[in-house]
Amino acid sequence: MSNVLGTLVRMTQSPDYIQEFLDRGTDRLGLHLYPDPAAADAPVVVVWPAMGTPARYYQPLAQRLHSAGLGVVVVDLRGTGSSTPPASRRSRYGYAELTGDVGAVLAALKPRLDGRRVVLLGHSLGGQLCALHLALSPYAVTPDADVDGLVLVAVGLPWYRSYPRSRARGVLAYTQSIVALTALLRVWPGWGFGGRQARGVIRDWGYTARHGRFPLIDGVDAESALSSVRTPVLAISVEGDEYTPGETLDHLCAKVDTAPVERVNLTSADAGAPLDHFKWVRASGAVADLVARFASAQPARHDQREHDGA
Repeated sequence: MSNVLGTLVRMTQSPDYIQEFLDRGTDRLGLHLYPDPAAADAPVVVVWPAMGTPARYYQPLAQRLHSAGLGVVVVDLRGTGSSTPPASRRSRYGYAELTGDVGAVLAALKPRLDGRRVVLLGHSLGGQLCALHLALSPYAVTPDADVDGLVLVAVGLPWYRSYPRSRARGVLAYTQSIVALTALLRVWPGWGFGGRQARGVIRDWGYTARHGRFPLIDGVDAESALSSVRTPVLAISVEGDEYTPGETLDHLCAKVDTAPVERVNLTSADAGAPLDHFKWVRASGAVADLVARFASAQPARHDQREHDGA
């Protein structure tokens, strides 16, 4: 994967968070760093958004997580929100580079994260990238792993066969038409789906929809690597989610078959508001409570090393 070296550069500050940037070759990632809670050793949640969804959209979630006693960082995916430049015909990146960004951000945040439980929270595409990071990280199954827990919210592998039979052919046709148009235009303009995206991202996304598995990531079989992940997982499907219904999340969870997985289906009654693939962020109190409980249940770093016999 891509080189994970980089230094955070602080540029601006809003009333709610500090905006920092991490250079990744010709691309610059934007990070929103929210104030830490009073407890110096509070767990930190690093949020990875859905395709085309800017970090600022997750402000209600960040505020809920902060109120639950957690540190919060929200990252803009390449070409989205405060990350620059926007995707263009010159953009060559795909899942390999986006997965490398997860490791780069964790490395750059290391001074902030040291000695604290670290939880990755991924929404949709962001969740896929977090799972791939764990699978492809050389530390994924050691006591020195950089992540203590993975939370997947409204995430799934969009394999057309995992959708209800009445929708399967439509999903295949829809996803592959986007792939074909992107190959023709050499960039996805964001027409009604996913925001503007590099052609490599759409190519790899389309592969998962077609085959129900990840493509090779920098020549590595991600499918085999996923089965080695032992990081605890909290997997939350959301009522009313037509993009990644519960079956697509179950399909993804089956790939991390050696990890402890807690599976939750969040309903509108649980949230106290209507939900769908995106609306859950605006009514994220129930998710924040689940994440806070999950994060607190993970052993502290020194306790984990003792448990594993290090």
